[in-house]
Amino acid sequence: MAKKAVKKQKKVAAKAKKPAVSKTRQVQVKAKAAPEKAPVRQKGYSKSDLEHFRTIIMEKRKEILEELETLKSSMMDSMTGEYTSENSAYSLHMEQGTDTMEREKTFLFASREGKFLNYLDDALKRIEKGDYGFCTDCGKLIEKERLEAVPHAQLCVDCKMKRGK
Repeated sequence: MAKKAVKKQKKVAAKAKKPAVSKTRQVQVKAKAAPEKAPVRQKGYSKSDLEHFRTIIMEKRKEILEELETLKSSMMDSMTGEYTSENSAYSLHMEQGTDTMEREKTFLFASREGKFLNYLDDALKRIEKGDYGFCTDCGKLIEKERLEAVPHAQLCVDCKMKRGK
């Protein structure tokens, strides 16, 4: 009787192993199918096109740096407290609120320009890596007109519209 029990256990163990093997095969099939679903990259822009985009980015970058320098100099003047038209204590008091508001606006503009400068720097890095011009969502090539208008764009028009921004 003990021999029958041992034989029965071996049969049960053999049956239990078979489904595990078939599950392993299914996992292997799924793993092979996954790369097919990944977005297929098209050929990117030519070297001359990338140089064209690089010059656009560098021009915008230069403009931003000039604007940041102008904003910095205007903030420095406001922070020193040098008022050119101080006639009385009353006018000084009234202008302090306006000056504070102007300093806050100038700081916000500088912050926004700094953020835009970072976007442009990231676009230059993508040109160097060879990733420039491809949509980060779908992997398709972004239209040339869009990149000329928004050289730091990372999404094609369709994906940008889907995001609703």
